[in-house]
Amino acid sequence: MKIIGLNQNIIWKNITANKQLIVDLLKNQEADVFLLPEMFTTGFCMDAEEIADPNEETLQWMKALAKEKNAAIGGSISVKEHGKFFNRFYFVLPNGTHEQYDKRHLFSYSGEDKIYTKGNERVIVHYKGFRVLLQTCYDLRFPVFMRNKGDYDAVFFVANWPETRIEAWKTLLKARAIENQCFVFGVNRIGTDGNNLNYPESSYSFFADGREISEVKESIVTSVWNLEELNLYREKF
Repeated sequence: MKIIGLNQNIIWKNITANKQLIVDLLKNQEADVFLLPEMFTTGFCMDAEEIADPNEETLQWMKALAKEKNAAIGGSISVKEHGKFFNRFYFVLPNGTHEQYDKRHLFSYSGEDKIYTKGNERVIVHYKGFRVLLQTCYDLRFPVFMRNKGDYDAVFFVANWPETRIEAWKTLLKARAIENQCFVFGVNRIGTDGNNLNYPESSYSFFADGREISEVKESIVTSVWNLEELNLYREKF
């Protein structure tokens, strides 16, 4: 399975411009999965009332893009539902169906827990023979919640993880791959956000033994996963 993560310089709170940017960057790319950063339409923003996706417009846009690219599309956005806000990770399949995961561990350092409601479900999607756990940014620091119970082969992380803590991001991605004997792909945004936080290029994929298995070319980060290779490694180790 080929996964492409997008090193997206998210335009602050500009939903239309970010969607066009994504379309332009992915125009000539082919993959089984396209992975977008956390809050890819706005940046990691606490102005939930202003940025929350209205009437599932972005979800419908993701479905159209998935159909056009004949690939799965994953990424998180701000969503309002029944009067509450969620940082929601959508995973959309080419046939128009989707799974969703609401971020469990909200980043209290930024006040996310005061604005958004935490999810309470552990979500594993099935695609191309892989079982993939969906996780968002700060979830990375909570290994017990994502402990592999033999129920997944890989983890997708989408994030806005700033430069000041970037060593923790890379180190913990690798650690989660090793301890859970799985593939990991973490996609992080780039650029500077509306809070003047800087985000260096830092999207990675790791194999179960801790090896980095991703390649970067401009804004595109590519990794190819082989399930047979993973199963052989698990049996041997």
